[in-house]
Amino acid sequence: MIIGVPKEIKNNENRVSMTPAGVKELVNHGHTVYVQHTAGHGSGFADEQYIAAGATILPEIADVYGMAEMIVKVKEPIEEEYALVRKGQLIFTYFHFASDLALTEAMLASGATCIAYETVRDRQGTLPLLVPMSEVAGRMSVQEGARFLEKPQGGKGILLGGVPGVKPAKVLVLGGGVVGRNAALMAAGLGADVTITDISLPTLRHLAEVMPRNVKTLYSSTHNIELELPDVDLVIGSVLIPGAKAPHLIKHDMLHLMRPGTVMVDVAIDQGGCFETSHPTKHDDPVYVVDGIVHYAVANIPGAVPYTSTMALTNATLPYALRLADFGWRDACKADAGLAEGVNIVDGHITFRGVADAFGMPYTPLSL
Repeated sequence: MIIGVPKEIKNNENRVSMTPAGVKELVNHGHTVYVQHTAGHGSGFADEQYIAAGATILPEIADVYGMAEMIVKVKEPIEEEYALVRKGQLIFTYFHFASDLALTEAMLASGATCIAYETVRDRQGTLPLLVPMSEVAGRMSVQEGARFLEKPQGGKGILLGGVPGVKPAKVLVLGGGVVGRNAALMAAGLGADVTITDISLPTLRHLAEVMPRNVKTLYSSTHNIELELPDVDLVIGSVLIPGAKAPHLIKHDMLHLMRPGTVMVDVAIDQGGCFETSHPTKHDDPVYVVDGIVHYAVANIPGAVPYTSTMALTNATLPYALRLADFGWRDACKADAGLAEGVNIVDGHITFRGVADAFGMPYTPLSL
């Protein structure tokens, strides 16, 4: 198969979808790999490393799309790329369709096959291609939240871990999944007073067993969240419904419960956000203020640490990319029901129910 690795062009997205080591594995399997010039520079990988791994470097993004049967990316195609995607082409990346109608319509019109990292499942029913970036995003959410709690950044001027004689900051983590667990661990490690919520009692029991002593668990309900907000300093929103739009756990009229300078980090913004007042931001302009509350809603948080993120992402995606290239997407998906769940769009049809439901569009089972 001919595989293309384009340079990411989303704002401050420095990750690349494949390391030179990953490219070498694809080449060793007999595949041809085209990498766009400087695609790996932001992550610390030079063109020469890709050439040594067996790739061919192409100068422009249009050249890569034009040659490749399968495009492997990090982030969804943005508007400038829509016209480059062609009928029958396989696009393997994070899509988050349910929060982006324009992207969904563009990919439907293209006739391409779109496999979304975020809905692929493994035999345990988990989301293996979402996990590594969720780990990064969860840890970075606390790092960024702590930064914007600083007074010059618009926050309350609170040190997350406090100091002897001064209480630490209070952190509320909404959602006990991969993002939430990593956020809670990071905040706890910095010495904060952490509360993590979820609607699953088994999840809360597990968290209570494995989390440090400065992490408390709380059943997630509107009432319980409202009781927490007056004393909280940092809120991490990490609720995920795979492939579907995130629910709004904090509504606009709840902001008045928090003190000015409180920071809310919406890690679920890729799926529409779990705060009603959230809208996507970019790394070069990451925050805005609503009713005195600082909102951080960068849609590609792991892009700020591209070396770590690229290495972690390739570790997870490479086995799937190899299967898709070795057997073609149809046979690969027949052999792996979890990979088949990643297929969101095929030749103008939505094959993932969560996406169809998000926009009231027709759903076509993949088997058809």
